[in-house]
Amino acid sequence: MDTTLDPLLKLPRAERIQLVEDLWDSIAREDSGLPVLDSHREELQRRKERFLAHPSSGRTWEQVKQHARSRHD
Repeated sequence: MDTTLDPLLKLPRAERIQLVEDLWDSIAREDSGLPVLDSHREELQRRKERFLAHPSSGRTWEQVKQHARSRHD
């Protein structure tokens, strides 16, 4: 492990989580304009069209969370 991380790894868990959140928020604020791959853009368009054609086939956020949690129980 990189020794520059050692002091951070010794922080209490809650402080490390807060640090990660702060770092993530700072990255989000930068709006670096990372490119989206064409294949990802095409997949998103395909999924959007499929959903618009069959809206009842979608799931609510609660259903998605429940499904994800059930896979890890």
